[in-house]
Amino acid sequence: METYCPACGCETEHDIISRGRNPLGRCRECGDIHPVDLSKGKKTVQVRAIVSDGDKSRICSIELDEGEICRIGDAFVALCGDDYVGVEVTSIERGNARVRQATSHDISALWTRRVEEVSVPVAIHTGSTTVPFRMTVPGEEHFVVGETYGAGKKRFRVSVIKIRGGGVLRKPGQMAEAKRIRRIFAYPL
Repeated sequence: METYCPACGCETEHDIISRGRNPLGRCRECGDIHPVDLSKGKKTVQVRAIVSDGDKSRICSIELDEGEICRIGDAFVALCGDDYVGVEVTSIERGNARVRQATSHDISALWTRRVEEVSVPVAIHTGSTTVPFRMTVPGEEHFVVGETYGAGKKRFRVSVIKIRGGGVLRKPGQMAEAKRIRRIFAYPL
């Protein structure tokens, strides 16, 4: 591959001697070994992405490398008009079928949900009644069973966290990121 050699001070042919997180190349002119950028020259593919944000959805696009494998649960940044949105893949459409993974050029559409900021449903039990409401929080904020939280004038202690995919956290100290939570059950303070 041709890339910049700091020893020669110009673009020269290089042999890639190490791939992975920190790829290294050897200059064919001087023999100098230094880090190289393998992403240079990679072709990209624009993939249609349907981004769900609560009760609204919009059509956006995600840029993938040609030949890149995409899986359910992968995180990307989607371009929605002039906005960039952090999303998680919830479904992959290849032709007329839904699949768990696909190569970038085979993908018809990625179904995603916004995860950088999420609306978490909370149900506060007050004896015989339940008061539901939603909290908008960063997707990476942690909620812990047994901990106390507040939203406006409401203060509550988390008793159960129901996770997307069916899991339930009940033991004090167990935690989950907001983007993974389906519902929080709590008691008022």
